[in-house]
Amino acid sequence: MAAFVYNSQLDAFTLYHLSNEKESRKSVIGPALPALGHATSGAAGTAISKLLTYPLDLVITRLQVQKQYHTDDKDAEYDGIFDAVEKIYRKEGGVRAFYSGVLPETLKGVVDSFLFFLAYTYVGQKRRTAKGSNRLSALDEIGVGALSGALSKLCTTPIQNVVTRKQTAAMIASRDPTSSLSPALSLKDIALQIRHEKGLQGFWSGYSASLVLTLNPSITFLLHKVLLRLLVPRDGRSDPGARITFLIAAVSKAMASTITYPFSLAKTRAQASSQKPTQATGPTSESEKAEDASKTRTARARQRTVFSTILRIGQTEGLAALYQGLGAEVLKGFFSHGITMLMKDRIHTVIISLYYFMLKSLKEYPGPEELAKTASAQAQDVYEQGKEQAEELLEKGKEVASNATSEVGGRLSDLASGDKD
Repeated sequence: MAAFVYNSQLDAFTLYHLSNEKESRKSVIGPALPALGHATSGAAGTAISKLLTYPLDLVITRLQVQKQYHTDDKDAEYDGIFDAVEKIYRKEGGVRAFYSGVLPETLKGVVDSFLFFLAYTYVGQKRRTAKGSNRLSALDEIGVGALSGALSKLCTTPIQNVVTRKQTAAMIASRDPTSSLSPALSLKDIALQIRHEKGLQGFWSGYSASLVLTLNPSITFLLHKVLLRLLVPRDGRSDPGARITFLIAAVSKAMASTITYPFSLAKTRAQASSQKPTQATGPTSESEKAEDASKTRTARARQRTVFSTILRIGQTEGLAALYQGLGAEVLKGFFSHGITMLMKDRIHTVIISLYYFMLKSLKEYPGPEELAKTASAQAQDVYEQGKEQAEELLEKGKEVASNATSEVGGRLSDLASGDKD
């Protein structure tokens, strides 16, 4: 489908449109798979993709926050993707170190996909009803998608905070001896630690940056349309081929990630920090100096925005600091996109097969309503059979009575004749 580009944040969104395409509404082999089934296949694809690309996700998180926990130990610093991979493998126990926090992250991805699907379905339907049209404009699609992303992130940001702490626990513990964070802490312990340090609001650290990041799929979509127009002739845009579609989608995703990456970095730093979101000073606060705490409440609130955080990082650490780990992010996006594109169709086929098997089973093993109809029909048959048997008995009774009457009449006539003689 050329009109909509796959994106890891929009599995359900893309598959929702696939399930509602007019061409796919007609099926020669049976009823169409419900939209929820499409969301299931998208969520399953997301889960497999996250499991395979999670080591890169952990490396990206470490690269994003390492300057926040600076150390004089040169051997502890990560000089890039491959250096980080080598040091994590050597110092933290081999391959298993790259999968610290993988289960809650995978759960978050699946929940994110499903919640987005549900929100998009509801909000999109409300918007179509308000407009009195079955189709939404591109601007409406972007707006509905961003709102749905914001609602899903509102529910999954607490999980993301716990995952970020888990991913960075070993690095922070080795660089900051005073830190209470340890790789041995369970997910429950980390959650209690966040509540103790930041309160309940701490579970939504980085949410404002997540709101900006919900625009990433929309930017990807727009860039995809632009690249499609620039690189593919008009007559080939409806079906540019699998390779061209994949490359354009991957490049547009990489460009969108580059644009929004500073917000991803600011989000990760806020989640890894032990500071309260309202704290006025510190390495991740939105004010650099202690005297800023004396400013008005309005000024401090203005300084706590994600935009001022990005500006502060750029001013104090340089513009390059805003893109720490970008290479790994682009690489992860490319692999994630490719893996899910390859797996999505296979998973979709399996789910469709299960769906039709379930329909067949339900027909062979009827539900309560069908059982009630069957019982009613059987009762009707029994009634009809009973009625026929009763009528037969009645006819036989009439016949026996008639014969008996005739016989009695004949005998009475014989007796009367004998008396006369």
